[in-house]
Amino acid sequence: MLDPRGIYDVDVEVAERLDARAAAGAGPVLLHAVRGFVDAGQAGQVAVEHLTSAGTAQRLVTFDVDQLVDYRSRRPVMTFDGDGWTEYAAPELVVDLLEDAAGVPFLLLHGVEPDVQWERWVAAVRQVVERFDVSLVVGVHGIPMGVPHTRPVSLTAHATRHELVADHTSFFGTVQVPASASALLELRLGEQGHDAIGFAVHVPHYLAQSAYPAAGLAALRQVERATGLDLRAADLEPAAEEAMREVERQVAQSPEVAAVVEALEEQYDAFTRSIGRTSLLAQTTDLPTAEEIGAELERFLAEQADGGPER
Repeated sequence: MLDPRGIYDVDVEVAERLDARAAAGAGPVLLHAVRGFVDAGQAGQVAVEHLTSAGTAQRLVTFDVDQLVDYRSRRPVMTFDGDGWTEYAAPELVVDLLEDAAGVPFLLLHGVEPDVQWERWVAAVRQVVERFDVSLVVGVHGIPMGVPHTRPVSLTAHATRHELVADHTSFFGTVQVPASASALLELRLGEQGHDAIGFAVHVPHYLAQSAYPAAGLAALRQVERATGLDLRAADLEPAAEEAMREVERQVAQSPEVAAVVEALEEQYDAFTRSIGRTSLLAQTTDLPTAEEIGAELERFLAEQADGGPER
């Protein structure tokens, strides 16, 4: 593996300010939510945008995306205006220094997921963790799940030590899923003795492709609970409530979608009565599959674009 130090730069002045503040107490928490893998409901992105919206972030670490991104498989956007190119949306992968509502510093790793050199990137992040004596690494993202929007948001918690998530219900047994750079980061950190937690928020299948503020809100609340940080998660409540009203409006316009939601409610309620299973799906019959849900949603959205169902 090539030297990890060759793919990132540290801002010396910001690092010195962080060192000065950390000298008086424990090292900072590092949150991470990188784009590119599954993030149903944009849970991780909603959380990142909320945390960076105050505009007080200080850039601590900048990764060299030219070494990490495959531009041909994930092309950045450029703007053409009239007779020339006017803008290039360059991809970023960075670590910012922020403060919570009480002025406690923490780090936020965000941007695009690396396409290549995963082990080298993970080693680089571990160097950052050790350089700044990070006390806990926490990742957040959303995953599509057969759950209804009318029930409390649930999530899957995982960690490098069982004790870190002992108060969370485990919904899964042993499964194999496509890897992500974030998952590999958690695994490797655990192998090196660092504490790391991940929260995968369960987002209704039929809302997975849209921004779902309730998922970002649930993720941030879990981070607050795990770290003691005050991330002003409650500020997302108005957006979550507005999005919920819009979802309810659209569901009310389609008896077919309403029937899907009702079936998912029955499934969810059956599961809560049999809590302790290793699978999120309760053993009930005549429930819609993920494919059926997707097909019904596509038909519904097509009708809305065409001005409604045929009469």
